[in-house]
Amino acid sequence: MSNDQKHLFCFGLGYSAKRLARDLIDSDNDWTVVGTSRSEKKTECLKNIGVKTLFFDGEQPISCVEKWLESATHLVISVPPDPQGDPVLRYHKNDIAQLSNLEWVGYLSTTGVYGDRKGEWVDETAELTPSSPRGVRRVAAECAWMDLWCTHQVPVHLFRLAGIYGPGRNALETVRSGRARRIDKPGQVFSRIHVDDIAQILKASIEHPNPGASYNVCDDEAAAPKTVIEYACRLLRAELPPLLSLDEADLSEMAQSFYADNKRVSNERIKKDLMVELKWPTYREGLQGLL
Repeated sequence: MSNDQKHLFCFGLGYSAKRLARDLIDSDNDWTVVGTSRSEKKTECLKNIGVKTLFFDGEQPISCVEKWLESATHLVISVPPDPQGDPVLRYHKNDIAQLSNLEWVGYLSTTGVYGDRKGEWVDETAELTPSSPRGVRRVAAECAWMDLWCTHQVPVHLFRLAGIYGPGRNALETVRSGRARRIDKPGQVFSRIHVDDIAQILKASIEHPNPGASYNVCDDEAAAPKTVIEYACRLLRAELPPLLSLDEADLSEMAQSFYADNKRVSNERIKKDLMVELKWPTYREGLQGLL
């Protein structure tokens, strides 16, 4: 391996990690990417963009993972914790702790760790007060990963992602498919982030590592979900769906958990410390770019 060659290993090649992998491969020939997937279909898709994939479903260790991990200079972890804890640490904590070439590790968490703040602002110094079981599991996973930094000097960085959107996963697609709903919960706002900006924030951290740091990954403007749907309808010149109360919407348990939290998330740290200039600073620019 040349001194300039970089190896990214992704535990979980979902929407965000896949975008980072593609951007690194496209922008720099020195990058090679290996990662894990639960899906044979996704494996073929990833192969087409130059990513080697291994099977990992969180139920058992990755077979022969040592030969792929030993050359890793960078790790991304996007596998969510389950009720028993973080599956990556459950099976591969010792493998990761012993890696000698690691320069950077990014754990992709969620702004759900802050819980409900009644619409108030939070930054990375705020107390973690999750209001859902998933949020509680995320806090525990963050602590476990940070413990690797404290005890083994594994260069862990935490990234707390807001609601993710981008190509194939956005309010325009929801409106086009006829699945859009306008749900009225007065005062409710969510923060969001375009997948392009997730990738550029992770790349900025790779270029300016600061182990032990945490970053909120969100755009400049929290907004009510119904406001975003209304804007998507305006862009598509589509009829607005009826306005529903939270009770009338009959949401799934997971969707209800999103509506349980109400906060505005500050992104000042990514701008100040990582010198990031968002490509899509609000949902308006982001949706216009997806037309």
